[in-house]
Amino acid sequence: MLFAHDTEVALAAAADLINTGRGQEALPDEAALDRFVASWGWTGTRTRDRAELAAVRRLRPRLAQLWELPEDGAAGLVNTLLRESKALPQLVKHDSWDYHLHATPPDAPLADRMAVEAAMAFADVIRTGQLGRLRRCAADDCDHLHVDLSKNRSRRFCCTACANRTNVAAYRSRQAARR
Repeated sequence: MLFAHDTEVALAAAADLINTGRGQEALPDEAALDRFVASWGWTGTRTRDRAELAAVRRLRPRLAQLWELPEDGAAGLVNTLLRESKALPQLVKHDSWDYHLHATPPDAPLADRMAVEAAMAFADVIRTGQLGRLRRCAADDCDHLHVDLSKNRSRRFCCTACANRTNVAAYRSRQAARR
């Protein structure tokens, strides 16, 4: 395992959150945000209103910058996210999770909790020199982001659908060239 389990989950959740704003809006309303939060197992209080949804949407482009920035810039953004949310890391144990880090209280705004979880995970990525694992999907028709957690750093696509579509197109191109 490259990172602690909670770090890997936070990185994947950050990529998924960013991707909800690429292409067709995947968080069009509070119900969609509820489903997203449930799918990633976010805990803590929620307001479940338009303001919470707007705050989460505003977080997406800030997190997306972490895929683009060089190390010093990424470190600066991580520090800013932690400082703005007044992060105070503590070990917690809840639900089916063993001890892991939370750096905000459970009653902090959802967007702040999301920002801090991502920032804590990206702190690990930066400390271990693994920014190269932050990738954009290699499919020509996809701009989704992902985190390559493979041992040999070979993951190129955000999902199997993009990989399959690209591989089928390449196969058909080779077949057409042979004819």
